[in-house]
Amino acid sequence: MTVTDEIRQRLQAEFNPRELEVVDDSESHRGHAGYQDGGESHFNVRIRAAAFAGQSRVARHRAVHKALGDIVPRIHALALDIGE
Repeated sequence: MTVTDEIRQRLQAEFNPRELEVVDDSESHRGHAGYQDGGESHFNVRIRAAAFAGQSRVARHRAVHKALGDIVPRIHALALDIGE
């Protein structure tokens, strides 16, 4: 399973989002710190879920990082766009 699929699967299971987009943006970072051949080092995630209602931006980010667990240390960058 790819890291992209792992991210998607965990976020889907944890938050049941109405919108979820996981993009491997690694190629646009070729030659920069953290880039690795084959990609799967830089990700952009857009997620919209009722589970985030009433949470601060920090709380939302913490919830996503907790849901991703051991994936986070394996990647270099994770850009999050989180909403209700």
